[in-house]
Amino acid sequence: MKRVALLLAVLLTPGCFLSRTYVNAPIEEASIAQLRPGQTTAAQVVALLGAPTEVVQLGRRSAYRYEHDQQKRAGLFLIVVVFSNNDNQADRTWVFFDENDVLSHVGTTLEADTAQYAMPWSDLSE
Repeated sequence: MKRVALLLAVLLTPGCFLSRTYVNAPIEEASIAQLRPGQTTAAQVVALLGAPTEVVQLGRRSAYRYEHDQQKRAGLFLIVVVFSNNDNQADRTWVFFDENDVLSHVGTTLEADTAQYAMPWSDLSE
């Protein structure tokens, strides 16, 4: 009987959790700053940023997508009720090349570091 009571106490005890998940390596802003439209080649981009997440063929032109995701999760469980929040933010960079594999355009959004741990009732806009 004592074992059952102890097991029930452990199983029904409230608790909380935090977790963080990364997908791919972070995109370094300093590496992006080294890219020069009209000068940097596709091989140089790969040397600076590594292998792209996705390669898109646009006729004779191409585009590489780089992505780094960070997800932070926080939760509180009270016996049978669970409150949790996921904040998933990403760094994304698109690099576009002309028909000679020379960089023509770069577009970057760096937001992965803004992911936050929070409960569902938290107002993060403050």
